[in-house]
Amino acid sequence: MTLRRFDCEADLPELFEVIEESLEHLRPWMPWVAEHSLAKTADFLARRQEAWESGREFTYAIVLSKAIVGACQLFQRDDCPGNGREIGYWLHPAATGRGVATRAARALVDQAFRLPGVDYVEVVHDPANRASGAVPARLGFTERLRRPAERLAPAETGEDQVWRLTRQQADKPAAEAC
Repeated sequence: MTLRRFDCEADLPELFEVIEESLEHLRPWMPWVAEHSLAKTADFLARRQEAWESGREFTYAIVLSKAIVGACQLFQRDDCPGNGREIGYWLHPAATGRGVATRAARALVDQAFRLPGVDYVEVVHDPANRASGAVPARLGFTERLRRPAERLAPAETGEDQVWRLTRQQADKPAAEAC
């Protein structure tokens, strides 16, 4: 598995196709899927360079055997207290159940803690999305809180589950982190 920056022009056809093939898999949890189009995908890719240069958002293609199978992000939210970052991820259904999201998330956590001053990393998902929740649980995150959230996608419950991993937790040897 490789994480790499998107190439706006070169990756557009492949990313669009991966999303097309993943629509039914993503629709319950990803609100942006409702407006999926070639133009929206092109706009998303076009904004990646500026987002990267701002230092607030780093988006990667998840690549297996030279094919894009999903995407992941490390980003800073305006409503995040202190100096934290959040990570997010999605996969083509054929890439699920193989540890790909967990490996991608681990790489994002490692990258987050290489940034100056980052104290923690969070994963936020709907608690009904058990596959998304399994990732931070496997990586030693601790459930921090549950909070009301607007229902934006069909399967969402109206609640966010927030997981957090602090720099101190990440620095512990694996046996201690369990």
